[in-house]
Amino acid sequence: MIYVQFIGAGPGDPELITVKGQKAIDNADVIIYAGSLVPHAVIATRKADTEVYNSASMDLTEIIDVITNAVANKKTVARVHTGDPSIYGSIREQIEELDKLNIQYEVIPGVSSFVASAAALKSEFTVPGISQTVICTRMEGRTPVPELESIELLASHKTSMCIFLTVHMIDKLVDKLLTHYSPDTPVAVVQRASWPDQKIVKGTLTNIAQLVTNNNINKTAMILVGNFLGSYYENSLLYASNFTHEYRNAKE
Repeated sequence: MIYVQFIGAGPGDPELITVKGQKAIDNADVIIYAGSLVPHAVIATRKADTEVYNSASMDLTEIIDVITNAVANKKTVARVHTGDPSIYGSIREQIEELDKLNIQYEVIPGVSSFVASAAALKSEFTVPGISQTVICTRMEGRTPVPELESIELLASHKTSMCIFLTVHMIDKLVDKLLTHYSPDTPVAVVQRASWPDQKIVKGTLTNIAQLVTNNNINKTAMILVGNFLGSYYENSLLYASNFTHEYRNAKE
């Protein structure tokens, strides 16, 4: 039997969790959630006797101990992460420990902040003639980044970029992006995407650092870079009247 479920809670709006994820939380005997990033409303519908732990103050050993004790007593565990657990979710080390203990688990995906940010901007990353690739990355800080994944090398593609966990280093980031992107490249910064206090700042590589400072944005923000944020677009072929595909013939 699967006793442990890793759940993506989404970017902040409690309604952006999946139905499966919400059901898992509602039925769990034990909940371990990232309380610094996951709103309490996500777990508010839990059972009255559910045990709740905030992982913000826990280390890996403490988390695994709670899970192990719960499973030993045949209790189900909802391990709730912000966004999607596969992106900067640090689930790998937890999963490896559960594998050692032969504890069964599953992963329920969630809505990541990078797509929530695009939704807030009403933008599409993959625009014909502009970009057909999305790069999700972060700049090196306390966590190292492989040399071949440096911002400078990734920026050489000049495609749509989503940069996590870097807004506090926006000045350094801009310098690295300018090695390949032009100064007038559009940039948007979305703080706490989908939360009630969501904040959006738009600019270019020339002025975005100052705008971020002026708006007091220093954490929990997504940086989006690329011409997909601009005003020039080509329409896709998907809905073009002169394009034939499996379900529709072109009109003459």
